[in-house]
Amino acid sequence: MLNDGQAIVDEVEAAIRAGSADKCLATARRVTSLFLASAGKFNSEQIELFDNVLERLVKTIELRALADISARMALTDISEQLAPVAQAPPAIIRRLASNDEIRIARPILQESSRLSADDLVEIAQTKSEQHLLAVAGRWWLKEVVTDALLARRFASVSHRLVSNPGAKVSPGGFAVILAQAEHDPVLAVQTGIRADLPSELRLQLLHDATEEVRARLLERAPAHLFEEIRNAIAAVAAGVERDMARVRDFAAARRHIAKLKDAGDLNEAALLGLARQRMYEETIVALADLAHASIEVIRPLMQSLRSEGLLVPCRVAGLSWETTAAVMECRYSTGSMGPVELANARSQFTRLTHANADRLLRFWQVRASQPAKPGHRSR
Repeated sequence: MLNDGQAIVDEVEAAIRAGSADKCLATARRVTSLFLASAGKFNSEQIELFDNVLERLVKTIELRALADISARMALTDISEQLAPVAQAPPAIIRRLASNDEIRIARPILQESSRLSADDLVEIAQTKSEQHLLAVAGRWWLKEVVTDALLARRFASVSHRLVSNPGAKVSPGGFAVILAQAEHDPVLAVQTGIRADLPSELRLQLLHDATEEVRARLLERAPAHLFEEIRNAIAAVAAGVERDMARVRDFAAARRHIAKLKDAGDLNEAALLGLARQRMYEETIVALADLAHASIEVIRPLMQSLRSEGLLVPCRVAGLSWETTAAVMECRYSTGSMGPVELANARSQFTRLTHANADRLLRFWQVRASQPAKPGHRSR
């Protein structure tokens, strides 16, 4: 191989000195074919040799003739041949992956196992939407990569990611997707049936979804999510009327809670008393204060037909289950939650960590602080 290696180097040097793009293309094709013929047998030193010579050839081609269609086709062909090879030279792989011509970069971005998470993050941060789409379709993606992809806010990339079961998405990543899904029914349905969507975010999606989206979610729901989605849709269809749904004036409640706070009496015991007395407005204001949130965040959670979202500020406020249950019951002017719903809520409350609840509540707080959308009416 030593003699062969020197012959390859000499051929590459000759091609580069000749200054002919055609000569460099022909040499690059031959070197690639030679590598592919025995790729699984080469050691690291031999792979490095191929890496060096191919990178020099490709760099020369890019500088002299990339505008030529034959050069683009040749590099695309090399990219397609190297993409599935586990031992492919890493430097040339990175160079091809970062090529501005998507036809050259796509095979590598979609398939090459030689690209690290750091390589993919750099691509996600710097390249085109088409490059990001290619990365989003890879068979396996870490959260750090999907976070970088979603940070660019391309709707097409979000669609590709949620339809890719091998793409791991962080809670923060899902929050970005849900914000886009508010105006994209197809994305809402794709996201709603993801097995790894956190339950509290699935609740948020169901709460905000239109009737059409809820129906489509039910049609496509996997078995383990079917009951949850069906129960939510049934509650909406039944037209459950709650006293909490009417327009409220929180001025008096704010004054009452302010007095309790000034006197040093605003605590969990006070909230429990307010909730048990079904003092709806006062309960909302007190919970908002204890959870360090705004009324605009807590109020829609109290109005929701589902209970999971309300567990979040209760967990952030450090409430016991007894007080949390009383707050949930306060949503009804009469009657109470069913035993099954109450048991499910308690199980979810137990599993919900303070860290996750705090992160989600802060996200809701940021959203609530943004200007209201046209046509939006608060209750």
